Amino acid sequence: RATNARVIEHQQKRDALHERYTKAMQGPDLAELKQIIADEEIVDPISGTKNWTDVRQFNLMFSTEMGSTSEGAMKVYLRPETAQGIFVNYLNVQKTGRMKIPFGIAQIGKAFRNEIVARQFIFRMREFEQMEMQFFVQPGTELEYFQKWKETRMKWHQTLGFGAENYRFHDHEKLAHYANAATDIEFRMPFGFKEVEGIHSRTNFDLSQHEKFSGRSIKYFDPMTKESYTPYVIETSIGVDRMFLSIMCHSYREEKLDNGETRVVLLLPPALAPTKLAVLPLVKKDGLPEKAREIVNNLKFHFNTHYDEKDTIGKRYRRQDAVGTPYCVTVDYDTLKDNTVTLRFRDTMEQERVSIDQLQSIIEDKVSITSLLKKLQ
Repeated sequence: RATNARVIEHQQKRDALHERYTKAMQGPDLAELKQIIADEEIVDPISGTKNWTDVRQFNLMFSTEMGSTSEGAMKVYLRPETAQGIFVNYLNVQKTGRMKIPFGIAQIGKAFRNEIVARQFIFRMREFEQMEMQFFVQPGTELEYFQKWKETRMKWHQTLGFGAENYRFHDHEKLAHYANAATDIEFRMPFGFKEVEGIHSRTNFDLSQHEKFSGRSIKYFDPMTKESYTPYVIETSIGVDRMFLSIMCHSYREEKLDNGETRVVLLLPPALAPTKLAVLPLVKKDGLPEKAREIVNNLKFHFNTHYDEKDTIGKRYRRQDAVGTPYCVTVDYDTLKDNTVTLRFRDTMEQERVSIDQLQSIIEDKVSITSLLKKLQ
């Protein structure tokens, strides 16, 4: 590859085109972008046509009017992100919480984007739920923390157990006007690698703009350096809907069993499963339902526990597999004698006999969100 003349020629052409494209995007030079499409003879993959419209800027914000009368109405925009409320109030949080930089503020809420193509199920919607964190740092350290949060957020995603090969970074070449570094964490969806989270170094743009137009100082006084400055910000932004979609896509399985049957199973990470444990009496008589209810009443304060006594035990197992319940407990006649139950594991379908007194300690750590957070240390 390093010496082959044809490979070198192709690489030089690619590099030249990439440099030309990057320059046009940074402008943005829309006429140049149209010319690149024409020069490279790019065709529509479906129709094969080269008859492209001019390259245009699209408005990604929804506008509306606020006011009781049309004459006095003021044009406003639905928020395309949840971050700005954090920026406006960051100093209030810092002072009341006695925070020292670096520190972060997280928020979840609705955001609205006037998407050009909103036809990808819940992956791309005009109204969506967004989780964002703004991490305030000392100027000059932002790229160090940017790298740190890249690693931490990727580690979080991989901790879910979906395989490191299904995640990758996509570093931005065309940066937003306020950023000096940006990357996306992409997940392998059924329709290809797609962004689930963005990580950005937003510099001090947002805070300085709020300060400029409000006329009020929102600088942070650093007790260590004895100076006041406008903090730089590292942002992590993740779409709840996209996260949900990635988890559901990877968790859903139709498994062929040794006996020829097929089971539908949702291999949700136990910490994210809505129901952690199902308690199933073998039959609806002879005191087994009462014993099962007793187990449910003892454990329901620690994690979400479900009771089911309808149909055969096999059908009940399949129902719990389909909704992603990690553990099932079967109460049988031996339970009344020795206070033990059969604990079944969703992923392997293996079963073991355990004491009722051990159930909480066996299950709680595995199904708690803290079990995921501990892996990030």
